[in-house]
Amino acid sequence: MARITIFGGTGYAGGHIAAEAARRGHNVVSITRTPPDSPQEGVAYETGSLHDPAVVEKAAADSDVIVIATHGFDPSGPGLIDALPALSAAAIAGGARLGVVGGAGSSLVAEGGPRLVDTPDFHEDWKPEALAHADVLAALRESDPALNWFYVSPAALFGAYAPGEATGSYRTGGDVLVTKEDGTSEISGADLALAFVDEIENRINENRRFTVGH
Repeated sequence: MARITIFGGTGYAGGHIAAEAARRGHNVVSITRTPPDSPQEGVAYETGSLHDPAVVEKAAADSDVIVIATHGFDPSGPGLIDALPALSAAAIAGGARLGVVGGAGSSLVAEGGPRLVDTPDFHEDWKPEALAHADVLAALRESDPALNWFYVSPAALFGAYAPGEATGSYRTGGDVLVTKEDGTSEISGADLALAFVDEIENRINENRRFTVGH
């Protein structure tokens, strides 16, 4: 069983990943700025910040996998890209794998592009978050080869605002958005968590991004 530390383990994606990993018997620690209102069984909770090097170094030393399930963009402070250098260094030093829950915006709508965020109908209000996560993905692709990482982009419709159906199945792609035959693209939190924990266990996508959808 893996030792998994999740930054953002009380959010939508992180909470589902924590629950699925704990259900499978993994040792799961969730680190958030404030304690959860409704703790999940099998998950240990700690308070701390992704931007605190001491917290990050301890998490890396104590974990096989560090999961980042936080927003990429923070209008009131540093974003995920600012924490990435210290995260990467700590993961390398601690021998931990780094897994990131990204956004759909950086996914390609077809082979060769464009990215979803660059299409005309992409909502302007969503662009800061989408572009921030795109920068994180680009930085990971240029990171120290000693860093072991993977990055998961969900379908276009994903989040607490559209919880969807937990089907117990999912499909994956490379950099291209996963869509259904009718052109829609969605994934539930529970099924995204299946894909994420499967990757932790099976290590199929070494140092690359993959997309997930129904």
